[in-house]
Order: sequence, then C-alpha cells, then structure tokens
Amino acid sequence: MRMYDLIEKKRDGKELTKDEIHFFIDGYTNGDIPDYQVSALLMATFFQDMTEAERAELTASMVASGEQIDLSAISGVKVDKHSTGGVGDTTTLILAPLVASVGVPVAKMSGRGLGHTGGTIDKLEAIPGFHVELSNDEFIDSVNKNKVAVVGQTGNLTPADKKLYSLRDVTATVNSIPLIASSIMSKKIASGADAIVLDVKTGTGAFMKDYHEAKALAEAMVSIGNHVGRDTLAIISDMNQPLGKAIGNALEVKEAIDTLQGNGPSDLTALCLELGSHMTVLAGKADTVEEAKKRLTENLNNGKALERFKTFVESQGGDPRVIDHPELLPQATHKIELPATKSGTVSEIIADDIGTAAMMLGAGRSTKNSEIDLSVGIVLHKKIGDTVNEGEPLVTIHTNDSSIDTIKEKLYASISVSDHAVEAPTLIHSTVR
Repeated sequence: MRMYDLIEKKRDGKELTKDEIHFFIDGYTNGDIPDYQVSALLMATFFQDMTEAERAELTASMVASGEQIDLSAISGVKVDKHSTGGVGDTTTLILAPLVASVGVPVAKMSGRGLGHTGGTIDKLEAIPGFHVELSNDEFIDSVNKNKVAVVGQTGNLTPADKKLYSLRDVTATVNSIPLIASSIMSKKIASGADAIVLDVKTGTGAFMKDYHEAKALAEAMVSIGNHVGRDTLAIISDMNQPLGKAIGNALEVKEAIDTLQGNGPSDLTALCLELGSHMTVLAGKADTVEEAKKRLTENLNNGKALERFKTFVESQGGDPRVIDHPELLPQATHKIELPATKSGTVSEIIADDIGTAAMMLGAGRSTKNSEIDLSVGIVLHKKIGDTVNEGEPLVTIHTNDSSIDTIKEKLYASISVSDHAVEAPTLIHSTVR
C-alpha cells in the first residue's frame, strides 16, 4: 500500500477503505509517512469530504493510536459532555455536580484553554487547593463514591490527532467538517464514556459562526459516535453573546456557585438543564427529558446540586469554604464599571470581542506558555434585549491594571444600544439525534 495512491484516490473523490485509513494514521503516527504527503491528503479531504463510514474509520484509527481509558470499573452508564467552545462557557462546572446529584456518574477529563479564558481545568484551579492530578484508581474511586471527578487530560490520548491538528493548523485545513468531527470525537471516545452529549455552538462567539455549518458538524459527530457504539446526541446552542454574565476563571467559578444555588443567569441555567436532562436520560436515570429536567430543577432548588459540588471540591483537595464564601477565590485589585453612554435596548454584544478583551486583561492564553491571571475578567450587567439607562453600568471590569483604556474602547465597540426594542436571541436552536 502506498500513500501516493491514497492521495490520488481521495483527490478524485473516491472512498478510502478501512485498511487504507488505518495505514495512513498508523504510518503518520509512527513517523513513517512524511508531513508533505499527509498535507496533500488533508487538502484532498478538505475539498472532497468523507463519507460517514470514512469519518467513523478515521475516528476509530485516531482512538487506536494511543491510550484508551477504561472506565468499566465505574458502575452505571458514564455520560460525557463536550462543548465546541465559546465565551463564558461555564457549563461543565455546573453540569458535573448537577447530574451527579441525580446519580449520573461523571468521569470527566478536561483540558486547559488557549484563547479568551482558561479551560475547565484552569477554572477549577481558581479554587484554593483544588488539584486535577489523580491516579487512575483515585479517579475511579472518586466517581464511584461521589459520582463525579474531573481530571486533566492524559498526554497519551489520541497522539494521531495532536500530529494531524498541528499540520492542519499550518495548511489551512482546520475548517473541514470530517477533520473537526473526527478530532473532537476521537478524544471523547478514547476517554471511555458510554454516551456523549455535544453542545455545538453557533454565532459570533463560536467556532462555527453559521448555523448550517454548526448543524453539519453536529450531524457528523453524532453519526461518528453512533457508528462506533456510543449513544450520542447534540444540542445546537447560541453564542451570539457570551453565555451567562461572567468571563474569567474565578468569576466563572462564582457564577457556577450562584447557578447551583438557583440564582444563576437564566440562559446559563436553561442550557445546563437542557444538556443535563439529556445526560440523565442517556444514563438511564430518567425516562424522558421532561422528567429529567424536573428532577434536576428540584436539585438546584433544594440544595442537593450545591452540596454535590462542595463534596466534589473537597474530594479533590479544594477549599469547600469557597461555596459559602466566594470572596476566598482570587480577587482582582480593581473593579471598574463601564457606564452606558445612551439609553435604549442592548441590540448587540459581539461575543468574540468581549472574549478578546478578557484575554487582554490576562484571563486567557495567547500562547501555550502564557500565564493566566485567575482573578481578572469581565462581568456583564446587560444582555441582548435588556433595557439600559444612560450612566447605568454595562459591565464591570475586574483587573489588576488600572490603565485599561484600550480594553474599555474595545468593550464599548463590542456592545451596541438601540433606540428600538430588540428580542433576546434564541438560546437553543435544535437537537440532533
């Protein structure tokens, strides 16, 4: 078998076989196939797409290229959640203890984040003492005991994906549905979950800004999951404005605590209940989404979800006092309000630009070696559709640098106020099963 023939075959729009895909992935992972030939195949795939069978085989080959986590020692159906990212996406911090409170085992591996703010691991490390380094036995024991544990991703998962992504990044082949879908799903499948709920974002703050592209990606990932034996569904949710109100690591932890107390932003709460309901049904803990949503809502209101979060934090070395005293979280030196310059209705919040402003404050990484300031970020006081009076604060900037005129200008340019009434955007666009 020759790589030349695979490139030619895909260039001409023909379907690669299972053996051909495994040959390509194995050879590239082992260093036997050079970058220039893989680049050619990636570009051919970019233009010619892949069939459902090819996408599933590509994903399975990427999974087989490295370590696979065995969660069989954890009782029950393990359901994972993945978000395609966005601004102010605090859902994992809320969902993990929330669904655990109704008996769904959550054995989650998360990463650190490049971009606007840190990843889930960075956010959790804003809690004093919290650690994400657990042995495999400790991880499994914690889930069996508490129904929830979150650890950092192992470096041995899907090495083929890491090599392919580095090459895609420099060959203009990142925005390819089969390549994106196989990249995401290979990591989820290798992490050992029995079922997967995907939160695919669309809008100005999302990777997939167009709804139809987001739907195509969701359909591709659901198809892959089901092809390889994982019960998978996707929710397509809106990211035309930040989710919730907090953008920044410690600020998002506080918002998660507020939400678990039943006092969170309405959009963040609604999305967590939607995602959590599907996770609960897939885990066999409820027969219908409506029944699951009722149980989860009850646990937000009766304190069980919050108590599960406290147990989760304490079991991983974190200071449980932060739940009742969030002031123990890292605090920025300055809190600067940005007042509205006119009265009206908030008509636009450019999520990407708000996220970039938070990164400029130090809340995120521009490179892998960047240091994150866990205390800084932005809290929105108004969302699209809200009325605002001149002089009323639009946002509060949490910063350790008082000289932030450039960031203020960026925030003002990111938030528009209209003289006319504006409806809030639809939060959940569709479900892909």
